[in-house]
Amino acid sequence: MIRRLARWVSPRGGRYGVRQVGAWLWRAACTMRLQATFNALSGTVMVALDFAFIWATKHAVDWATGHAETTLAVITATLVAIMVAQVGLGMAMRWVKAMLGVRAQNAMQQRLFARLLHSRWVGRDRHSGDVLNRMERDVRDVVSAIADTAPSMLAVGVRLAGAFLFLYAMHARLAITVIVVLPAFVLLSRFYMTRMRSLTHAVRTTDSQVQSLLQEGVQHRMVVKTLEQTDTVVRRLANVHARLLAEVRRRTVLSSLSASTLTAGFGACYLIAFLWGVGELHAGTITYGMLTAFVQLVGQIQGPFRDMTRFVPVLVGAITAAERLMELEEAPIEEQGPPLRLQGAVGIKMEGVTYRYADGRRDIIHRLDHDFAPGSHTAILGETGAGKTTLVRLVLALMQPTEGRITFYDSTRALPCGPRTRCNLVYVPQGNTLLSGTIRDNLLLGRPTATDDELRAALADAQADFVFSLPDGLDTRCGEQGGGLSEGQSQRIAVARALLRDGSILLLDEATSALDPATERRMLATISRRMAGRTLLFITHRPAALDLCAEVLRLERL
Repeated sequence: MIRRLARWVSPRGGRYGVRQVGAWLWRAACTMRLQATFNALSGTVMVALDFAFIWATKHAVDWATGHAETTLAVITATLVAIMVAQVGLGMAMRWVKAMLGVRAQNAMQQRLFARLLHSRWVGRDRHSGDVLNRMERDVRDVVSAIADTAPSMLAVGVRLAGAFLFLYAMHARLAITVIVVLPAFVLLSRFYMTRMRSLTHAVRTTDSQVQSLLQEGVQHRMVVKTLEQTDTVVRRLANVHARLLAEVRRRTVLSSLSASTLTAGFGACYLIAFLWGVGELHAGTITYGMLTAFVQLVGQIQGPFRDMTRFVPVLVGAITAAERLMELEEAPIEEQGPPLRLQGAVGIKMEGVTYRYADGRRDIIHRLDHDFAPGSHTAILGETGAGKTTLVRLVLALMQPTEGRITFYDSTRALPCGPRTRCNLVYVPQGNTLLSGTIRDNLLLGRPTATDDELRAALADAQADFVFSLPDGLDTRCGEQGGGLSEGQSQRIAVARALLRDGSILLLDEATSALDPATERRMLATISRRMAGRTLLFITHRPAALDLCAEVLRLERL
């Protein structure tokens, strides 16, 4: 059914074909089978209960007017039983929607999040605000369409077929007259789908831009305030909001016109049935009970069509959301497998390494040959744009050389640089890299099994003893990007976190830039003793680090 819905929506003109989107939605639906099946069955049962209620009310009216033989007690018991069943089933449906819906949404978000973290790192990725918008709103829309809308459409189809057959059994010509609006609905929906999909995609793209602006404004509000550009940033947001409003307006106009056209058709059918029933009742050819049933059944036929007009935007949104999530999955996955750990002192050999970005305008690094011998201490120097950060990312296997090769080696074997050799590295990036949570949570990212004694030792070596004087010690909470701590304190905790790893190569990327010279020298001396016999690479211009290095690799901007 999911594939048929994708075909009906007809993503013509989109980035992905009908089969691609349908196949993706089908795979996603496999994780929500329990909820979707329950919703489909319960929806069908609810339809049956509605028809039972119509049948019961017909007999009640006929009994009241002397056209049926039954008793008030039987009629009352039947109506009460049906209503109790409807209320109970409704409660069950709401419970399942709340519980299983959240579970399904969590499962899809976790799968996409895991894939995102396992994908190859790209220096010019999508904006984080856009990615978050997709992983939140788009995931929610896809889950809702699969677990709720698709089963609801099945129940609507059952309701439409049942109402038509019920009405046809009572009066064939009237049933055919009422159902004649169906071809018009199908023809209109094809045009509506194509146009609505284009407008929905534009709305989603602009909505992502809104989230991106909000996220950046909150993250960098100190910069905005100190530059005195608060009004400028708010004005940018207002401009994007205005564009979003215009796109939503166009989509709403299309939706309203389509819904109004169909509503007029439904109203005409309802009026025909009502006037026909009044005439037949006046002529004495039908009973009051039959007239009541006719009116209710026409409503049961009109209801599904109205539901379909409500389902259309949901389906279009789900198809658009599916395409946006498919784009997230386009990034190739890194090589997976057990870590390849070398023993003892480990060196890094670069042979003819060249790296250029996809635009190919210039080489960032060109035919670099260098051997970071096991146990050596090397300072990597160079002006801004010379390729120091690129070199780090190549060693970390976050990026692959355009040409040449990088090899990790010990005294017995050599391995090509890749994601599985990352276990040999201890890396401290520049800037504040703490996550929100406790100091303990941050440290355990370095080694999840570390004991309190090991945490204390790492903090001591990183000159971060101040942690023990905080009111909550290791359980002190810090905000986003180390909020609540100074830049120097955050940097020392980040160093301690890295020291908990067992890698044979220490890579420090301006990791002491926020420290005073005395603290920096004590830290580097301690690290040098702790990492004795291991390979150290420093990206720095600070004298304390240069004094520890016997070698210097100077990179020139090309």
